[in-house]
Parts: sequence; C-alpha cells; structure tokens
Amino acid sequence: MDQVLAYYESHRADFLNRMKDLLRMPSISAQSAHKDDLRKCAGLVRQYLTTAGLQAEIMETGGHPAVLADSGPVEGDRPVVLVYGHYDVQPEGDLNLWHSPPFEPTERDGAVFARGAADDKGQMLTHVFAAECWGKGAGRLPLRLKFLIEGEEEVASAHLEGFTKDHRDQLACDYVLISDTAQFGPGRPALTYGVKGIVYKEILLHGPTQNLHSGSFGGTVANPGNILAHIIASLYQADGRVAIPGFYDDVVELGADEKATLMALPFDEAGYLKELGCPKLFGEPGYSTLERRWVRPTLDVNGLVGGYTGEGASTVIPSDAVGKVSMRLVPAQDPQKISQAFDGAVRAACPDSVQLKILTHGVVAAYLAPLDSAGMKAAARAISRGFGAEPTYIREGGSLPILPLFKEVLGADSIMMGFALPNCNLHGPNEFLHIRDFESGIRTSAYFYGELGTDGR
Repeated sequence: MDQVLAYYESHRADFLNRMKDLLRMPSISAQSAHKDDLRKCAGLVRQYLTTAGLQAEIMETGGHPAVLADSGPVEGDRPVVLVYGHYDVQPEGDLNLWHSPPFEPTERDGAVFARGAADDKGQMLTHVFAAECWGKGAGRLPLRLKFLIEGEEEVASAHLEGFTKDHRDQLACDYVLISDTAQFGPGRPALTYGVKGIVYKEILLHGPTQNLHSGSFGGTVANPGNILAHIIASLYQADGRVAIPGFYDDVVELGADEKATLMALPFDEAGYLKELGCPKLFGEPGYSTLERRWVRPTLDVNGLVGGYTGEGASTVIPSDAVGKVSMRLVPAQDPQKISQAFDGAVRAACPDSVQLKILTHGVVAAYLAPLDSAGMKAAARAISRGFGAEPTYIREGGSLPILPLFKEVLGADSIMMGFALPNCNLHGPNEFLHIRDFESGIRTSAYFYGELGTDGR
C-alpha cells in the first residue's frame, strides 16, 4: 500500500489534468449531434484503462458504445469486482446560468466546474486511477478488476440490459462498485445501501377533435383538462398519502435499529427547507423528512400539458390533456403490481366522456444491499482510511435501474460509494466536484481494492 500511495502522491496533478481532458468532451448522449463526441470520449476512457494496465476494448451496444476492461485472473481465490460508470453527460441547459463554459473545466474555490465533473466522469475516474496506482505503483492488483463504462446512462441505458445479458460471462463478478451517488454532507462520506424503484406513467386524455370556444361549447362536452385534474386529485389524499388501492400493502416498516440509526443522523431540516426555498415541508404524516425521502413510497406529478399555456388569455376547452406521473417504490413493493394498480385507479376515476390512454415509460424494482457482506465491510474500512472519517450509511430517494439488473443477471450485489456532495449541481448549471473529494475518492478506491483483496469474498 505504501507503493500505491507513493504513486498516487506523485501523480496527483496528472490525475486532475486527465480528468479535465475527459470533461472537455461534450459527450451528451441525448443529442444526436454529439454522436462522434461520445465515441471519441469512449476512446479516451479506453486509453485511460489501458494506461492503468487493463485489457480494454470499445464494445458496440446498438447505441452509443461501451468500454469493457479486465485486469485478468489473479492468483488465489481473490474476489472479482466490476466497476460500473458512465461517460455520457446531461445537456448543458441554459448557458447564461453557467459562470464558466460547461465544457471548459474551471477551478474555483477548490473545485472543478464542468458538466460531468460529478455525474459521472470525475467519480468514475477515481476507480480507474486507483487501478493505475496499484498496477504501476505496486506492480500488481490485489484482486481481479473489471470495468463497464457505458455511454447511455443519461438516456435511460436503453441497451444496457441486452448488453449485460449478452456479455454476462465477461462481466461475471462478486461485487459491482459504483460511484454515482453522493456523500451525506461535507466531511460526512457515505455508503448508500438502498435506492427506490420507479414506475413512470403518462396519462393521455382526448376529448373533442380540436380546441373549442369555452363560451360556446362549455357545459356541453367534457373538458379533458378538468378530468385530468380530477384523476390526479383522486390519486392522493389531502394528508399526502397515496390513495391508490393496495399501494401500501407490501411496504415494510423500518426495523428499530435501522430507524434509530436514521434518526441519529445530523440532518438540518431548517437548512434543507431554506435550500429548497419552499414555505413549508410536506409529506406522509407520521414520518420524518429523511424517512419520506429514503424509505417511504411516493407519487408525484412530473408534468402537465393541456390547452392554452401562452401569455395572456385564450378561452378554450382543450382537445387533449396530458399528465406525467412517477411513483418511487421501496423494497418489497412489486413494481408490476403497482403499475397495474395505478392503471386500475386511473380508469376507475376517468369517465367515458373522454378517450383514455395510459403509457408506461419505466417499471423498476427498488434495491437494498446487505450491510454485512465482506464487500460492504471492506468499503467501510476503505472510506475511513481514504477520507479520514467513518462512513454514514444512507439510502437514496432516486432510482438506479442497473442495480436490480446486475443482481438478476450477474447475481452480484452493488457497493455504492459516492464521492460528490449532494449540492454539486448534478444535471444543473455549474456542476462541480471538489478536488479534495476527487483525491479522497482515488485513495478510498485504492484502499478498497487492497482491503477486499486481502479479506476475500
């Protein structure tokens, strides 16, 4: 380990510069104009992995390419770790809101500002550079290391499931290592052990063949906008609980120990409220804010469209109304069962005076990792050494469809070590990653390889 850390210390500036080189590439997977940029970015990722001493190749997926790498077998019964990450990024958004160009990495206040700094190029590279520290510093890796770095995570990883199933032998592993989550807060590194599932729906209502004058036709035909408002209102109770029949049937309450651990976290509710800018917090009664965020299921309207929404007034009965609704699910909830329950509730609330269509855009189960595995214990020790602080164990309110996929196809649990902070502006303007966290992430990953390689499976 001394040799590994010595190599790290002598290459800190180089690692930072190479991260900036990757951040300069506008690898926006949602925009076809950047197709060539994505392939070039994949090529640079492959180059970094090759430099680290792994056999790396660019693999076709049917969409943007993935990069697959393998360090090869090692002596003894050592674990196999698959590092998952992605090199694609979100669009820049409104350029006027950026304080520096999104694809010109800029250092300010001890951080690097650029699109992809935190999500996920900077975090992903910590594991690549940690592998290089072992390979070139110590001359060998203490375990078998594989990498799967894809280019479609920001567009729902459309080809990942098929790719994983087609290459399950090449991807076979004991653990999946992911850094696409966050720390609990400054100075509070975290291990995320649970994420929510998701069911995403779109409600489409069609009434008259075209928008109608509300004075001439009002009261004689059903208004799709009115009906959509009624349908959505029927999905919720006034106190914040979801009103879909059977929605909570399989929800398991937290055990006493886990609840006590969660309640002991130093969560600043007043600061959270101030940061959000809301007049008041709201949610399911009987539960704390962290419980609502991490361990209770939710239903939220994500978008509403219908009628005239431009400047001024236009008195129309809309021909169509559309609502997008997502439900975040917790372990033990069956996403297919919830999907069917949602459809049933919407149909029951919708009169026959309009045409109804329900689209399903995503059905993903929640994921919960065991806390007592050798991998999780090694990760905790590695964080303690890499950051100089014991990890906080947290769940996330978001969804990572890859986790149940890897569990189903590869039989491997995932270890989520997030190095970014929650306020790193992921998906927003002025995304950043603190340099100290980038460097702590490299050290932590290097320690993790050593800890798990010593402990075994």
